[in-house]
Amino acid sequence: MKSLASIKNGHTNKKEVCMGCGQNTFTEDYARGEHTCTVCGLVVSDRTADTGPEWRAFTAEETNARARVGAPATLTMADKGISTVIDWRNRDASGNVIKSDTRAAMYRMRKWHIRSMLHSSQHRNLGIAMSELQRLSSQLGIPRDVRETAALIYRKALIKKLVRGRSIESVVAASVYLACRIHRIPRPLDEIVVETSVNRKQVGFAVRLIVSRVDVNVPLPSAKDLIPRLSSDLMLEGRTVRKATEIINQAKESYVTIGKGPGGIAGAALYIAGILEDDRRTQREIAEASRVTEVTIRNRYKELVRVLGISVNVNS
Repeated sequence: MKSLASIKNGHTNKKEVCMGCGQNTFTEDYARGEHTCTVCGLVVSDRTADTGPEWRAFTAEETNARARVGAPATLTMADKGISTVIDWRNRDASGNVIKSDTRAAMYRMRKWHIRSMLHSSQHRNLGIAMSELQRLSSQLGIPRDVRETAALIYRKALIKKLVRGRSIESVVAASVYLACRIHRIPRPLDEIVVETSVNRKQVGFAVRLIVSRVDVNVPLPSAKDLIPRLSSDLMLEGRTVRKATEIINQAKESYVTIGKGPGGIAGAALYIAGILEDDRRTQREIAEASRVTEVTIRNRYKELVRVLGISVNVNS
């Protein structure tokens, strides 16, 4: 029989067994912070965290008055999700018809409320930009936390007036690219440009402008960050991925990666690891996944083998 607390919490504690009686039915006492066996009464833990609200209510009216509802605030919406809307139906919150003497005041409030939202150039700009951000993030499969960072970068660029004279789409694409860099998610600039209607030159200029004028700490691209995605695209085994990561770490310690593109280094490391672990992929397959040329893979491969002293038998 399941305890009432376990049913409320949505779990049955199947893996947890009481040391006293061997049963697996427990109850939570949030007032004492105790996790107790319902069969023998053994206190399993006396440091249970209360996940309920921080306020107390003793009547139904107090519960309804103190309860908080609504979606959390988000930077990916122009109004951050906390704006209000005055309904056009002349009824109050209880559904009663508003008196005729207050309808005129409600009409004026409704009109100026709409004007204050739509007649601000910054708000209109954010409305267009956040819609484009949602579309671009959906096309690229960007996580929610990266979207929030991209929205924050765009808002900072808008405050600095960097969007003026430039297309909103190019600045949004640059913000998404920099947010991916910050969160160590490999998204090449060319991949982002493909999903936009602006060219690479405009997006690249917006990236350089944001980095130089906006207070954002963007880490340098690393070949190690590309390994999980490339190995997934190439369907490589785990031992090959580990070997490629070791090669990149050795190359970084030997200063081979300085001045080299991360895509070429990651692709060459996977090529070498595939040979060593008998999990081979051709240079063409790796070049297509890394978005570099076969010549780049070949040159980086020769440098890594020579500097790191790796013995590779290509013909075996």
